[in-house]
Amino acid sequence: MLSDTVSTPFAAGQISILAGSPPRLGGTPAPGTDGTRVDYLIQRAESDSVVAEYRRLRREAFVVEQHLFTRDDHDDIDDDPRTVVLVALDPDGTVLGGVRLAPCTPTDIGWWAGSRLVVRPGGRHLGAGPALIRAACAHAQAHGVLRFDALVQARHLSIFRRLGWVAATGVDHADSSVGGVEHIAMRWPIGAIQATADATKSFLGAALAPLRAQPGGLGPAGFTGDDGVPVPRSDVIAACDAIIPSMVERDPEWAGWCSVLVNLNDLSAMGADPTGLLDAVGAPSRSHLTRIIRGLAAAAAAWGVPVLGGHTQLGVPCALSVTALGHAADPIRAGGGRCGDEIRLTADLTGTWRRGYQGRQWDSTSGRGGTDLRAMGALMGAMRPAAAKDVSMAGTVGTLGMLAEASGTGAELDMASVPRPEGTDMGAWLSCFPGFAMISAGAVSPTPLPAGVVSTACGRLTSAPGVRLRWPDGELSTAIGAGVTGLGDA
Repeated sequence: MLSDTVSTPFAAGQISILAGSPPRLGGTPAPGTDGTRVDYLIQRAESDSVVAEYRRLRREAFVVEQHLFTRDDHDDIDDDPRTVVLVALDPDGTVLGGVRLAPCTPTDIGWWAGSRLVVRPGGRHLGAGPALIRAACAHAQAHGVLRFDALVQARHLSIFRRLGWVAATGVDHADSSVGGVEHIAMRWPIGAIQATADATKSFLGAALAPLRAQPGGLGPAGFTGDDGVPVPRSDVIAACDAIIPSMVERDPEWAGWCSVLVNLNDLSAMGADPTGLLDAVGAPSRSHLTRIIRGLAAAAAAWGVPVLGGHTQLGVPCALSVTALGHAADPIRAGGGRCGDEIRLTADLTGTWRRGYQGRQWDSTSGRGGTDLRAMGALMGAMRPAAAKDVSMAGTVGTLGMLAEASGTGAELDMASVPRPEGTDMGAWLSCFPGFAMISAGAVSPTPLPAGVVSTACGRLTSAPGVRLRWPDGELSTAIGAGVTGLGDA
């Protein structure tokens, strides 16, 4: 239950709340009824005494004044060590109010709820309630939460609506009464996955349209939207990827390694056996060039795939792209899925976040030996799913959306079944570049997996376009709308 004692909506002049607020007071103070202005800071409760005062305010509001509970409002969420309490403190350290938020499932899969929002009575503190709500939303989104719910007193519905909350109308979200007081199920819309897909892929259809005007442009029929492309009149599969210039400049060895990794992943998704690489490298200095080539050479040696040639230039801004060549007599298509096909995530869960790329790039490959790297690269070819794509910068959900788009379907992802490395936030894992990870659809042949690699069924292709997340309560939430790239059905 998310309830508060604020009786007026969204006061003007309230402070803005962002995750990681500075330790000193700041922002625009909330107005008081006596004409004064009152500063307050919202932060995570750091001491037992602050938590105790927050709980005292709750008892006073929900037990003594509102009679929502008979004796105490303490519950299991208070005893959950994962529960986060945010409080509003005035300059003297007085607790003006607080709110708690916590995972809704024993294993945190990115579904949280806010509850027990309370503000100390007194007109001079108006604005703390909405500010606490916004702080809870910011904290949830910053920590990889993908679904954030609350049960709100009906009399405070206008506050939540003004802050962007929407009614939760799913299977287990019927409105209810707590202590005889009407409550409404609400949800804070989190669009992080859609934003990632939009930023990385949404422009492709329109931008590449001129290439499709030529016969054979963007590949032969049936391979639109694939990670690589069959070269006409051969069994050669070609793939090409460029590394973001800022990454080449900032972390040249890692950029060189990743230029091989992403291209060989493209071939792997199509069941192709790699035979060679071509590189195009630009660098402002000889020392920078040396570092890029060092990373590229290390990766090529690890996978046992030689760099056959390419182009190298000095005295220019950083640039790096690699083309990978392989062969496959019967390549696996991204668009080979059909409604009802089982979705499977095959991923290497070893490793850690790459230093400097926390929450964005997972590194499991740089610590692997060549035997494991080559075995992972051969998995799709051995498993032979109906459709496959390697997880790219659009993240797992975005990549699933692209596979579904190419297959002319939609997709549902079962959140309780998604495999991920221990200790990672679900939101970060589903939107990051995960090193080695493949999304596939359709039945697969039993195949031995290298240690640390999992292959887990976690959803299905559907007739409704887009990607929806299925939660343990049966609720479906839309993560990505139809048409991730705009390239359409393969």
